Amino acid sequence: MAEKINPETSTAKSAPQYAKAGVTNADVEKMLGMSTAWMGALSDMGAEVMSFVAERIKEDVKTQHKVLHCKNMAELQHVQSEFLQKAMDQYQAETGKLMDMSTKAFNKPADSKS
Repeated sequence: MAEKINPETSTAKSAPQYAKAGVTNADVEKMLGMSTAWMGALSDMGAEVMSFVAERIKEDVKTQHKVLHCKNMAELQHVQSEFLQKAMDQYQAETGKLMDMSTKAFNKPADSKS
């Protein structure tokens, strides 16, 4: 059964619930700051991924156009080979970029405002 709280004797009015656990206002402010910074970093990373996907779709369309204009198998193999090499290079570069972004986000001090 739930315990009834007497508003006149309760300390809830004078001290927030987290203060009872030894958490200070400064601690809460740091946690909120980290949350804001992390959400900003996640937003930036999401935008980066979307930009990358859009660029890859453009490459797919260009490659399809080249494939449709191939005159022989050797030309087709060359177009496919170029496509795969460029895709691997771009995915590798994007992975590095996202790793850098995530490293910076998680190494950012909690009290920084940037």
